[in-house]
Formats: sequence, structure tokens, C-alpha cells
Amino acid sequence: MTVRLHWFLPTGGDGRTLVDRHAYGAHHTGQVPGVRPPDLEYLTQIAKAAEHLGFEAVLTPTGTWCEDAWLTTMALAQHTERLKFLVAFRPGLISPTLAAQMASTYQRLTRGRLLLNVVTGGDSAEQRRFGDRLDHDRRYARTDEFLSVVRGVWRGQPYDFEGTHYQVEGGLTALPPDPLPQVFFGGSSPAAGPVAARHADVYLTWGEPPAQVKEKIDWIRSLAEREGRQVRFGIRVHTISRDSSAEAWATANRLLDDLDADTITAAQTALGRSESVGQQRMLALHGGSRAELEIHPNLWAGVGLVRGGAGTALVGSHAEVADLIEEYHALGVEHFVLSGYPHLEEAYWFGEGVIPELAARGLVEGGARAGAPILVAGGR
Repeated sequence: MTVRLHWFLPTGGDGRTLVDRHAYGAHHTGQVPGVRPPDLEYLTQIAKAAEHLGFEAVLTPTGTWCEDAWLTTMALAQHTERLKFLVAFRPGLISPTLAAQMASTYQRLTRGRLLLNVVTGGDSAEQRRFGDRLDHDRRYARTDEFLSVVRGVWRGQPYDFEGTHYQVEGGLTALPPDPLPQVFFGGSSPAAGPVAARHADVYLTWGEPPAQVKEKIDWIRSLAEREGRQVRFGIRVHTISRDSSAEAWATANRLLDDLDADTITAAQTALGRSESVGQQRMLALHGGSRAELEIHPNLWAGVGLVRGGAGTALVGSHAEVADLIEEYHALGVEHFVLSGYPHLEEAYWFGEGVIPELAARGLVEGGARAGAPILVAGGR
């Protein structure tokens, strides 16, 4: 089992800071220093860099504060050749039959470059913005039905389904996708586990310490065995890799310099309202305090002080970051979905520093591809 490396497309904006990158948008009329709008030109630079450096795919998020993942990645597919797109979407906001059809079309138009990241949603306020009023556990029950319909429709024959949330008669995609897109799925609650066991190709967890990640792997693996299935595993985490450990930690500490006590308190209060068990586990790693942010050797929880979702980063020299990746890999983690601020520069730090380390250890095949141009950020 080799390591599969993926990068991230910051479709909500990017920058050299952890402070809310959406400040330049609806809540701010002026220019914010160090913030880069997610325009097509900048996102193309990141996508081309990821492809050049040897990343297999890029994750594109979903939600209120980012661009639509389907439309954005289809545009970027026209500027790349091999790069796959891990498109995040929320079940329940569109028909599962339509979603299956969209995925089939996408797969044909990109010649097989679609991966799917199913985001059930852990924030009721966010869900209500899209007209969804189901509570946390019923959202996962609906996701279970949604994915049953999608996989049924992909068979290419008329498919009937009668459930609590969906009733489908004769649903099908006239031309099923080939290959079927892999389904990435995350969730740490009791309601999420059985859904992952039944439907996920890759179970994706946020970057908790290895011992906690092992507990999740064992949990999902046992549930999948009861379903007669095998699930692969991935981790979603940031990275700060430099030529020396001191340089990496200096960069991490510089990111903290932007964060005053009021900013952290406001972010922790907002994140604390989340219904997501995974988000609560992220918050518990640091408790809102700067004091003990290295929660495992070279695993730093500073991002989670102000950012929701993945709240930890691999921090250290290229060899130290590779060591931690190897530690997770030994537990059964195959897919690493990585990111860093700013995403263009950090892609190069990781791609030119850590990937050769992993290749030397036989964990990845190859590294940066020769011949592609090096693209530099516009400094916005």
C-alpha cells in the first residue's frame, strides 16, 4: 500500500494568515493584507502546481463561504491534464439521481478524473442556509439513502428505491460513469459510522494524534466487516514543512502572531456550537489555549484555534513530516489530503521537500514531474 497524496483548493480565498480569509467578501469592503481572492487565475496556479509536483488530486470544499465545487473544478479541468478533483458536496440538497447523472457526465468529460467527498453537514445553521432543516442524525440517515440511490442508479438499469427520505422509480444513468468515482466519507458520530461502513470507499478523518486515528480505523474497519466490505482510510491535515525543524516551527509561530485573544475566543465560541462530533474532537485537542499546541511529536493544533474542520498541521523538517506520515501509514492510512497557508507556496515546500523523502522510503512513486512551469503567486 503506497501513500496517495492530495492537495487542497482554497475556493473560499487564500492567504498568509489563519484569520478569516472571507473577510474581504460580504463582511468587508476594503482590501485585506495577505488575502488572495479565489479567482480562476489563482486557483489554476495551485492546480497546475499540484499536478506538476505529483499530487493525485485536489480537494475542493463545499459550503456558504466558498465557490461551488462542481463548477470550479470543471473549469480547472480544462487547464490540467492528469489531476483528479475530489469534489465535496452535500447530500440532500439535490436529487440523488441527478447527482449520479452529474457525476457520470463529469467523469466522461474529464476522462475519469472525478472523486467524490460526501459531506453530510455538522452545523444546522449552515444547513438551514440551503433550506435543510433535518437534525444531525437524520441527516446521516438521509445520506445513507442518498448513497444507496446513487450506487443503484449507477448500475445502468432502472432502479427503484423506497425509503423515508427518497422514493425513486426507475432511476438510472443511461451511461454509467467509467470508472465509478471513489466515495470519500467522514464522520465521527455513532450515526456516521454505519453509513461509512456501507458506502465509503475511503473513510476520511481529520488529523488527530495517531492513537486516536487508530481507534477510528479499528471502529470503521469492524463495522465494514459486518457489512462484508473493506474500506480504505485517509487523513485530512495541514502541513508546514521546511528545510529545518526550526524554520518550520518559526512559520507556525508566525501564523499565531495574527491571532489575538478576542479572535480566538470568538472562533472557539462559534465552533463550539457545531453538532459535528469530529469538530468537537478537534476543539478538545487544544481547549482553546495556545499553551500546549504540539499534541504529538510534530503534530500542531494551532490551526484549530480559529479555523473549523481540519485543525492540525504536520510541522517540522521534511524528514520529520515524512516520519509522521509514515507513522500514520503504518496504521493503515493510505490517502493524505493536505493543505497549507498559502496553498501555492506550501504545495511547493511539501512537493519539493517531503515527496522526495517519501519516495526514498518507497512510500510514493516518483515526485515532481519535469518540464512543468513554476508559477508564482501574484501577491494579492
